[in-house]
Amino acid sequence: MRLKDKVAIVTGGGSGFGEGIAKAYAREGASVMVADIGETGGHRVVKEINEAGGKARFFRTDVSRSGDVNALLAATLEAFGGLHIVVNNAGTTHRNRPMLEVSEEEFDRVYAINVKSIFLSAHTFVPHFRKVGGGAFINIASTAGIRPRPGLTWYNGSKGAVITTSKSMAAELGPDNIRVNCVNPVISATGLLSEFMGVPDTPENRKKFTATIPLGRFSTPDDIANACLYLGSDEAAFITGACLEVDGGRCV
Repeated sequence: MRLKDKVAIVTGGGSGFGEGIAKAYAREGASVMVADIGETGGHRVVKEINEAGGKARFFRTDVSRSGDVNALLAATLEAFGGLHIVVNNAGTTHRNRPMLEVSEEEFDRVYAINVKSIFLSAHTFVPHFRKVGGGAFINIASTAGIRPRPGLTWYNGSKGAVITTSKSMAAELGPDNIRVNCVNPVISATGLLSEFMGVPDTPENRKKFTATIPLGRFSTPDDIANACLYLGSDEAAFITGACLEVDGGRCV
């Protein structure tokens, strides 16, 4: 098992990419703390992991609140006795539309969940990783952060910030044996699909988006989970500051 004896936190683990990551980590031997603001999805994922023979717990977490993130670390250490990997997957978007039609409230929400969460994650988990001699962060960014397109301007900027911050963290934290990498998914059939497209989720509208992806399909939770599995494993022990596009060639 590639993550045997590892303990991981996966934020946004109650659905979509986070669910796929949490389940893949558990299958490969990790004990997983599923963190999500949605209790129904989080408890479901934990139940399915445990019924499949894995080890998982749920902790309700708003990743934009420092108290919640601090409590998440404490709950993880209490449940599993350690922590080795943090996957910052929780994210959100505003609806695809002209930039000036996005409200200040929407902007603040996107940046709180997508960017402030990385800040809070660092403040909470870096001291722990330094204390135990190392660890790994995997930040889920987006192809939108490197190949932005109209309609998602403020979301694009938030994911660009995640990418740059991840690289800077990697450079600064390398001497502490703390690795920081990010994964850039392309559009996927998750709960936010209609928001990303800005139009109803129909086969015709999906075709417009898949036409821009050389491999001709959306990314899936398994695609992203496999990338995170590698980056969280000891196989990637010398990989830090990398951004892995899992996008079917979208960014070529």
